Amino acid sequence: MILIGITGTLGAGKGTIVRYLVENYHFNHYSVREYLKVRAAERGILKPNRDDFTLLANELRRNHSPSYIIDELYRAASLKGENAIIESIRTLGEVEVLRGKGNFYLIAVDAKPEIRYERILKRKSETDKISFATFISNEEREMENSDPHCQNLSACIEQADFLFANNGSVQELEKKVDVMMNEILRG
Repeated sequence: MILIGITGTLGAGKGTIVRYLVENYHFNHYSVREYLKVRAAERGILKPNRDDFTLLANELRRNHSPSYIIDELYRAASLKGENAIIESIRTLGEVEVLRGKGNFYLIAVDAKPEIRYERILKRKSETDKISFATFISNEEREMENSDPHCQNLSACIEQADFLFANNGSVQELEKKVDVMMNEILRG
């Protein structure tokens, strides 16, 4: 089983990479956002926003472990035993636990803030209806944190095996993913 984790800045292209790996390399997708949606609904939060997801994720990590959410998603992936991509790695504890699973690769993706903001406006998800100032503020909050239970995107990005700058077209990003997959499959 090949296990890929993906991290990166808001609107950088994580979902695009995930879709490409699912459609072209037959990876199974495990999403932190979807996991948190279910957990939020269990608490009666039916239309969670980014802040709700962040607070819930941090609470779950504090109550269980810094890698708790990823542990849950990995458990589901390992039951299938097929190639899997886990989307959105946010803490060093998550990276560390996945590194211990073997045959693991971490992808990080980034792009210029203005490009990323434009992308989130176009995708129109429930957590993306925000101003540019809020977008930047949310990202700054998630970039660095000394608390192991909270988001630390900078540290996760530094741990990446593959780092993609995604300032161009979808096709350019897909070519980068193909190069990466050729390297992974050659082993």
